[in-house]
Amino acid sequence: MQYILAYLLPLVLIIISGNLFINYIKKINFGQQVREYGPKSHLKKAGIPTMGGLLIISVFLLISVFILPLNFEMTAILLTTFIMSLTGFLDDFLKIKFERSLGLRAWQKIVLQTAAAAVTAVVAVFVVNQHSILIPFYASYNLGTAAKFILAFIVVIGSSNAVNLTDGLDGLAAGITTVVTLAFALLLYLINLPEYTLLMLIMAGSTTAFLWFNASPASVFMGDVGSLAIGALLGAAAVFTATELYLLIIGGIYVIETLSVIIQVPYYKITDGKRVFKMTPIHHHFELSGLAENKIVFRFVIITILLSLFALLSLV
Repeated sequence: MQYILAYLLPLVLIIISGNLFINYIKKINFGQQVREYGPKSHLKKAGIPTMGGLLIISVFLLISVFILPLNFEMTAILLTTFIMSLTGFLDDFLKIKFERSLGLRAWQKIVLQTAAAAVTAVVAVFVVNQHSILIPFYASYNLGTAAKFILAFIVVIGSSNAVNLTDGLDGLAAGITTVVTLAFALLLYLINLPEYTLLMLIMAGSTTAFLWFNASPASVFMGDVGSLAIGALLGAAAVFTATELYLLIIGGIYVIETLSVIIQVPYYKITDGKRVFKMTPIHHHFELSGLAENKIVFRFVIITILLSLFALLSLV
């Protein structure tokens, strides 16, 4: 019953309050700033309310505080999520205030993201003494203090930015995150971590409800305030539960989106303007190749379901 409540409570709250939130965002003119060099089809999205992630994260944190045991682990995860959400909020706010597609400066983002990751890394490694990593189809392996500490930073910051890069089409980040969190809820239940199962179900309910408004054509966008925080939550939970490799597999679409950017940017600079992809992140490549936005989203979600099943198979 507790698991069902953890999923349904945020879902119902967000669906009920969604229109009020969207109308308020419209009233204060918090509209999306579209990249000048993005797909031309996205120009029609300019002005659609953004910062929808505020609703996701607010409901998620509120319910988590009441449902979850606030021990060192959960407090660290929620604090990491909050700091990363604050980073996204400032980034979104500056974009809207100055009517541009770029918000915080790179160094400002790095400082805030490092602070968020440090909370997880310090508590996981030095307070909880979590030094292991679970290897699919194998067992757990002790990484040691230094390696786990470094990995914690990489996973939290990397996951946060990966989800942020994935948030580029109507329903894409929310749809994939719903599948990822549901898969992780089952995974963590199977390895007997019930409080983490609840954590994932709360986020799954939140992103499912957000799809009610974010599915194409979107009435509201998640914004950095949502995507950065969701990625940080997934990364922090993976660090504490030693499931970093499972996140790599289940969140494969996040990884592919990130790799497309990592490949494209240096290649573009080295070859003086040549491209591997028509545009990155890679969902824009498929969009410019003629695939409909909805079809890209559905296919990426299907891939995520298959990757989730593969990861869960390793526990059978």
